[in-house]
Amino acid sequence: MTTTDTDLRRDWRHAWSLDPSVTLLNHGSYGACPTAVLDAQQKWRDRLERNPVGFFLRTYFDAAAEARESLAEFLGAQADDLAFVINASSAVNAVLRALPFKPGDEILVTDVTYPACRNAADFVAERTGAKVVVAELPFPCQSTDELVEAILSKVSSRTTLALLDHITSATALVLPLERIVGALDDLGVDSLVDAAHAPGQVHVDLDGLGAAYSTGNCHKWLCSPKGAAYLHVRRDRQDRVRPLTISHGATVDPTGSSRFRLEFDWTGTHDPTAHLAVPAALTHMASLVEGGWTAIRDRNHRLALAARELIGPALGLSEHAAPVDALGCMVAFPLPVEPPDLPAGPRGHDPLAHWLWEAHGICVPVGPLPHGQGRFLRISAQLYNQLGDYERLAEVLTQRPR
Repeated sequence: MTTTDTDLRRDWRHAWSLDPSVTLLNHGSYGACPTAVLDAQQKWRDRLERNPVGFFLRTYFDAAAEARESLAEFLGAQADDLAFVINASSAVNAVLRALPFKPGDEILVTDVTYPACRNAADFVAERTGAKVVVAELPFPCQSTDELVEAILSKVSSRTTLALLDHITSATALVLPLERIVGALDDLGVDSLVDAAHAPGQVHVDLDGLGAAYSTGNCHKWLCSPKGAAYLHVRRDRQDRVRPLTISHGATVDPTGSSRFRLEFDWTGTHDPTAHLAVPAALTHMASLVEGGWTAIRDRNHRLALAARELIGPALGLSEHAAPVDALGCMVAFPLPVEPPDLPAGPRGHDPLAHWLWEAHGICVPVGPLPHGQGRFLRISAQLYNQLGDYERLAEVLTQRPR
């Protein structure tokens, strides 16, 4: 067994409190928080509840600033350009609903834009008279050049904003954002980057990217508690963006802080402990693997690539659906349009996903691709996964109902 094989078979599941009867190959949907990070959050919650008034008046803002500094350093950003939000969808809504779209403006999305965010774009377009324009991203695709061309070909003189996934949810494609955002900037088009899956899965450099707006979840690949995400707004665009909830920050004396920070720092009473535990997540995860986050991303990427070599043939696929440079720690596989003749799961979940869960205790997402192109099965690779998980999935898939 090579060193690489040993690394991919190493078991870090002891760091999580995951159900041992479930093979979780779907970290991408909701993440999973290590027990040590949950303990750190609980310490913050205990501190809050011992003296709620004292905590919010004397502790919270300084603690949030320290947490923001830690996250900003990880993301290659300035702390004053970051705001904590509860999830990426709320950040996308905040930006879309704050911008002054007018009739004839075009909002560019892709056919695999995350459905919640597409709904927000449609809602805003309907209210303002703007139009949503859809770029169809090829899947399978042969090169990232195809992704760039698909998006830029839909830009017109009326394009006001491009809503771009850093990593597409359904097809798990890592978009070459540096090329796309730079080209859009040259055309005078701002970008709103939905990086829900990016932090912790791929390297993120927000200042280097230079997008007008960007958001990402901390509860997914950073493994923070649920309810922790960020909104990054470039300094020259901050006067345009306000939170969905207008509260005290709208009228507080701005001395020493920007209005952007004041409004997002306080949108009403809530449990901020998920945000305050983000530094613990960053530190704890880095401590699990020699080499820290760089080593984590590399190991999980290699595990995802090894897994696709097992699962692709088990699904009868002879070719890969994406080049290596378009993949992070997730891989999606195209499936036929028609699902197997099995009962659907709750809420209409795909019969194959339901069968894998109920009959074999394997959790993977399966769903439809846009435009009736078929369905997809997507795997994730996190530290609590090992190569044996995917060997088991591949074996089970060879026995699946047709």
